Amino acid sequence: MWSRRSCRYRPDASGLEELRARRREQESALRKARRQQQLVSKRLLREDSLVNGDGQAGVEIASEPLSEQEILQLLRDVQRGTEERKKLLSHLRKGLQHKETQQKFVRLEGSMQVLIGLFTSSLANVQMEAARCLHELSHSSDPAVAEACLPSTSYLLTYLSGHSVEFTELCLYTLGNLAVESDAVRKQLLPQGIIPALASCIQSPHVAVLEGLGYVLSQLLQAREAPTKIMPLVLDSVLPQHMLRLISSNLELGMGVAVEFAWCLHYIVCSHVNNMLLISQGIVSTLVLLLLELASMMSKAATEGLELLICPVLRCLSNLLAEDETEGCKVQIQDERLLVALFLFMQYFLQQHPFLVQECLWLLNNLTADEPIFCSAVLTLDLLPALLQLLSCSRMVTLLALTVLCNIAEKGPAYCHQLHQKAVLPSLLSTLALSDAQVVGQSLELLHLLFLHLPEAADDFLSQAGLQALEQHQDNPQLQERVRALSETYLQPAAASLISCAGASAAVLPSS
Repeated sequence: MWSRRSCRYRPDASGLEELRARRREQESALRKARRQQQLVSKRLLREDSLVNGDGQAGVEIASEPLSEQEILQLLRDVQRGTEERKKLLSHLRKGLQHKETQQKFVRLEGSMQVLIGLFTSSLANVQMEAARCLHELSHSSDPAVAEACLPSTSYLLTYLSGHSVEFTELCLYTLGNLAVESDAVRKQLLPQGIIPALASCIQSPHVAVLEGLGYVLSQLLQAREAPTKIMPLVLDSVLPQHMLRLISSNLELGMGVAVEFAWCLHYIVCSHVNNMLLISQGIVSTLVLLLLELASMMSKAATEGLELLICPVLRCLSNLLAEDETEGCKVQIQDERLLVALFLFMQYFLQQHPFLVQECLWLLNNLTADEPIFCSAVLTLDLLPALLQLLSCSRMVTLLALTVLCNIAEKGPAYCHQLHQKAVLPSLLSTLALSDAQVVGQSLELLHLLFLHLPEAADDFLSQAGLQALEQHQDNPQLQERVRALSETYLQPAAASLISCAGASAAVLPSS
């Protein structure tokens, strides 16, 4: 009669497509937020400001697209070894900001060889300008342009231990751009040793280099072939230990570094390649402490962009808790302060970033699914009123909040008694008034658990016009069987008992 709820948040087959649709909506909102920080897709490093004739900073304006003849002439002039090579390359770079110039350039025979030759120059200023030209090409939306850059990848990897932070950063973002869409580039980078190169580079003390490295790694880890060909190499390297170190160090100075590596860890955890290794390296305790630190930062003025870090951390923990083989990770999470942090995030981001509320509730659901300590903490820390308030939010938030309440009620009479004392029934009457079958169905599940463990709750439900609230769903094919079962099993006996008690009371009244 009553379907057994899965202990952890996992979709059943019938709801899989709906879950995917919801997840696509959330990912769309997240991508929109991340685009503002240039965390998704290709990135472009440019000299955004130049000094104009009045000595004021002005925006760099790209030149017009170059013709094929102009490109040829530039290449001839730059090969003559004149002192104007940097200026010529700068002119070429501005032309390469146009897609048509990029396409013309890579089609010209020998053009890439000339550019790579300049990229390997011993003259630092020429090398840097050639690197900027390569970077413009790597940002092209034309896959053919990216593949034309294949001969440069070995040099880009070599120069990750370059002579300047700016140069190393430029090489990293160029590699990341090339790896985004081109299977051929990724296929070439792996045997060339990109993972060992990144493992060496991650020990850099420079924030700009670490952010660029995180960008490259995140592009690689999102590739289709990542679970089989890339992640095993990453997990066998020192990268995971350093990522765990970097996501929680110097947050105020390098939030971008933490964001990049948090998303990298999220991609690895979602792949299920070897999460036990990450657990043995302390990922759970590291992420819990990070969330506590982020919660402590919420009272400060500068909280912009925190959601971009909080989101992947929440997802990592939720996914780790949802794995059957990771029972050990649950033991590591015993800090009740984590619940306070989750509710603080939900309160703070409810209006501006509602997708983050869902992420918090998913983690809360997985924490309370089997663990009485967190169910008790929700009650003893007086977090239940805040949870009940979420029942009036969006459909998905309401569903997840109801699921958490079911987790608590499932623990037995003592928990149901406290739910009843905290006025859960009026909130359920409100959700029963909704037309959404899933929300109502989850509300019925919670009522079933309350009545099962606390029969007197059925009496109070009847006294609050609960039977009428149920009757409006008795003709719904998705709900009618459960409504009938709830009524026949709990409410009709309770109603009969109330009538009997009332009759007995009347029988002993003295006659007037």
